[in-house]
Amino acid sequence: MSADSRIAAITARIVERSKPYREPYLDRIRSAAANGPHRSVLGCGNLAHGFAVCSPAEKVALAGDRVPNLGIITSYNDMLSAHQPFETYPALIREAAHEAGGVAQVAGGVPAMCDGVTQGQPGMELSLFSRDVIAMAAGIGLSHNMFDSAVYLGVCDKIVPGLAIAALTFGHLPAVFIPAGPMTSGLPNDEKARVRQLFAEGKVGRDELLEAESKSYHGPGTCTFYGTANSNQMLMEIMGFHLPGASFINPGTPLRDALTKEAAKRALAITALGNEFTPAGEMIDERSIVNGVVGLHATGGSTNHTMHLVAMARAAGIVLTWQDISELSDIVPLLARVYPNGLADVNHFHAAGGMGFLISQLLKKGLLHDDVRTVFGQGLNAYAIDVKLGANGGVRREPAPEESGDSKVLATIDHPFQHTGGLKMLTGNLGKAVIKTSAVKPERHVIEAPAKIFHDQAGLNAAFKAGKLEGDFVAVVRFQGPKANGMPELHKLTTVLGILQDRGQKVAILTDGRMSGASGKVPAAIHVTPEAKDGGPIARIQEGDIIRIDAVHGTIEVLVEDIALKTRVPAHIDLSDNEFGMGRELFAPFRQIAGSADHGASVLFH
Repeated sequence: MSADSRIAAITARIVERSKPYREPYLDRIRSAAANGPHRSVLGCGNLAHGFAVCSPAEKVALAGDRVPNLGIITSYNDMLSAHQPFETYPALIREAAHEAGGVAQVAGGVPAMCDGVTQGQPGMELSLFSRDVIAMAAGIGLSHNMFDSAVYLGVCDKIVPGLAIAALTFGHLPAVFIPAGPMTSGLPNDEKARVRQLFAEGKVGRDELLEAESKSYHGPGTCTFYGTANSNQMLMEIMGFHLPGASFINPGTPLRDALTKEAAKRALAITALGNEFTPAGEMIDERSIVNGVVGLHATGGSTNHTMHLVAMARAAGIVLTWQDISELSDIVPLLARVYPNGLADVNHFHAAGGMGFLISQLLKKGLLHDDVRTVFGQGLNAYAIDVKLGANGGVRREPAPEESGDSKVLATIDHPFQHTGGLKMLTGNLGKAVIKTSAVKPERHVIEAPAKIFHDQAGLNAAFKAGKLEGDFVAVVRFQGPKANGMPELHKLTTVLGILQDRGQKVAILTDGRMSGASGKVPAAIHVTPEAKDGGPIARIQEGDIIRIDAVHGTIEVLVEDIALKTRVPAHIDLSDNEFGMGRELFAPFRQIAGSADHGASVLFH
């Protein structure tokens, strides 16, 4: 069916706004597609370097343009649980390419850091910027111009957005994303959170906390809560970069391997040498981006994607705004309850019907554009499926079930968990921000309380331990934006403020930093822009000022007369401690030129 008129109107607005950027972008990638790769006209020395380690048969094949060559961009390392499974993928992909009559080469590796390891540590200040480094590193691998198509191996927070930016920058090439899947279910996420709160209150020790964390994060695959990593996988499927059903199959299973081999063969089938040429930059258009935003809202996905999707879209010459994201949230119902928006994990989500059921439900009401191109072909309806292992060891797909396998985890479109997506843009005399309310109780959607000001999360945690966080308050945590210190996640605020909220205090967060896909039950106005380092109004808030965060009407305000607010001298703090150590000195140029959060917080696109 055709898209809902409200969805269509927002998409048309994005198309019109994007024309000055999208049309030149398409001209560039079409020119690049027409000009190469043509290995037969490479200099002999260039070509010899490019296939020096290939087999004699592969060298003969690559000497001309007779067979497709598949470039592999991998984020493998064996420290990250989500990326460790990629160790064996190149061999599987080469095998599949050989079976399909092509060649596959690892074109390059990209860095992949774990936000879970670096939470609250100096390394977290490199995290957001790693997205743009990943895009650039992938670009270096593909710049050899030896490839007819590319597959991208990535899962976690900044890795997939960075790879998507690279895939769209090299938009003349087809691009297939290959996931590794989630780890099997361990200690339930709500139990892990309970132990964290007990530790913060001094009621259990480090041994008990480490045991709980280790039982939760216990093996290969992504963390099982619905944070940025699993939101990434949802996005790649609903936008058409994954093969149908690929997102949430556990690592080390026959179906996972079958999907990997199928993806490699499909990447070879859609090159310019065949009859289904599907360049990534033409495949992903404004409708695909809107589908991604719809999926984010329907699943209660990560707030990080209010920046990542903006940057990913901009790589394809598409201008997506927070206003677009907010208006789509008002239209799209919440259909999934996955921790922190519920008790289930992503394995429960998949077992209840997963992506296939979700997509089928959204299509029923025209809340997705079905008339899109994907790596699988034409139309998103092909993704409304249930994926299984076939009798011959291949992939078998069946229509998605009509009923949810667990109505507490996945709802139908006629009986959603709530009628909006719960992600809203806030505006007011403090600038712009976003708030995620899908895990916040309705009675906490409006908070008005005095400000308590901190310049890092450690200061707030110290005040908690000293018993200084009494009464109702809004924690203003500033100088946490991209230009100040790289915009680290402030995930350690969640536990402390959750404890105070459970004690009956009305609390909220206002910050120019990030709270991540793990943002939970405490109302948090995040990504405030302009940031404090840029002299934004958040730098003019004074201790005790009354702050009003209204997620119902979409406002953030300090209740001070505008003239008085503007005449205040913005706060300045010494940020020198954030400039060195753990590689932070290497990123000084990034901090200087980073764009604002509403433009993607990127050094590549402003």
